[in-house]
Formats: sequence, C-alpha cells, structure tokens
Amino acid sequence: MKTTRSKDGTMLAYDTYGKGPALIFITGATCFRSFAPVLHDAKVFAEEFTVYNYDRRGRGNSGNTMPYAMERELEDIEAMIDVAGGRANIYGHSSGAILALEATIRLGQKVKKLVMYDPAYSNDEANQEEFKALSQGLYRLLDSGKHDQAIRIFLEGIGTPKEVIMGMQQSPQWETMVALAPTLAYDTTLALDLPPVTRAARLTTPTQIIVGEESPTSIHDTANQLSKAIPNSAYFQLEGQDHMPNPEMLLPVLSRFLKP
Repeated sequence: MKTTRSKDGTMLAYDTYGKGPALIFITGATCFRSFAPVLHDAKVFAEEFTVYNYDRRGRGNSGNTMPYAMERELEDIEAMIDVAGGRANIYGHSSGAILALEATIRLGQKVKKLVMYDPAYSNDEANQEEFKALSQGLYRLLDSGKHDQAIRIFLEGIGTPKEVIMGMQQSPQWETMVALAPTLAYDTTLALDLPPVTRAARLTTPTQIIVGEESPTSIHDTANQLSKAIPNSAYFQLEGQDHMPNPEMLLPVLSRFLKP
C-alpha cells in the first residue's frame, strides 16, 4: 500500500500495477481498491497500463475528512494525477464516471484522455425523483445504523440481480462493504444530478463513453446525452455486458482509445 494526501489533508491509500500509460481508476459505489472485482479489473487493465487503484475517501484505508463535498473528491483525483506525474488518463465506472467527467471539466490539461463506463447520473427528472426517494430511504437506514440493509436496498434499487447480491453477501468481503455503507450517501449525492451537458459541451479532452449493452435504459440515455454534448467524443456499446463488465472485454476498447 502507498499513500498520498489530498488538498484538505485527507490520506489516500492506493496501489499501482503494470507498465504503460498512467491510468487513474475511479470506482463506483460500494467499491474499494482490494474488493475482489475491483482488484481483478485493475490487474487486467495493468496488462496495458500503469494502473493507479485508489480507495476513494471513506473507503478501505483512505481517510474521510468531513463534511463531504464532491469538490473534495475532485481534489483527490488531482492528487492521484500528481502522483502519476502530473498528467494522466482517467477511467471512471458508474458514480466514478461522474467524478471522472467532473474532474476533467475542472482539471483541463491534467487529464490526457477521459473514459467513462455507465455514467450514473439521473437521466431525466422522473428518474431523479425516483432516485431521490431511494436516497431518502437509504439515509433513514444509515441514520439508524442499519448498514447491511442499506447496502442491500441500494443494490436492489440500482437493478443488481438478487442472485448477485446473495453471492456478495456470502463473500468474505461483505463485512467490508457493509462498513463503508455510509459512503452511499456520497454516491447518491453524485447520482442525483442530471448530466451536465452544457458544461460538458466546453470540453476539449478526448473522451470515450462506454455502456454495457445490457445496462439499464437510463444509463443508455445518459450516455447518449453526454455523447451528443461532448465534442471529440466517441461512443461504444460493449456487447453482452451489463453494469459490471468483464474487464477482458473492456481492455481492448480502453487500449484502442488511450494508447497512441
């Protein structure tokens, strides 16, 4: 484990794998750097890239300076880019894709290229209201200390199949996921926003938007909105994949876009 500090002093824990162009890996909700699926993704990506796999604040071995604000997470991403040499590619998944886009809008030339997989913004006002209702239920569970139930309700709410949730619950890492349940409040805060099409339209950074063929309709709509708004962007649908893609299928797409 390596560490660095964000602008507000929060310690960020990270690991690096592989050789090649620097790639900052920004995970989604309920994920942390040693979570088996995340670790598998990072090591597959490391076949082509130097992967910086870090714990977002409040997760794993990273700190959690309060109060939370998206701006602090953007400063965390900048700190990781600085560790990688001051300029890097960034890849964000789900709510991590939201952070990746917002960081690119903010950091400009520090981001060489941006890749988003299934950016998890609310795609319209109706979806925003549904997610707001889910969020309020989550906050009540978190305030009551019912972290296990909060994780389950969140996973069900975003469409995770019940058999997948059961598999997670049987995993030795379920307790760690439950421990980071309070960070769901961070991810739901991010996902309540509509796609920032006006601000994204000013981007000059080369951008790749990827969606799973079997991902929710709302995700496809969000990706289409962003693809139309962002100049110099490419759109790719990953055949046969859902919100949790097979990294072996994703890696060739990343390589074609990110490598010279």
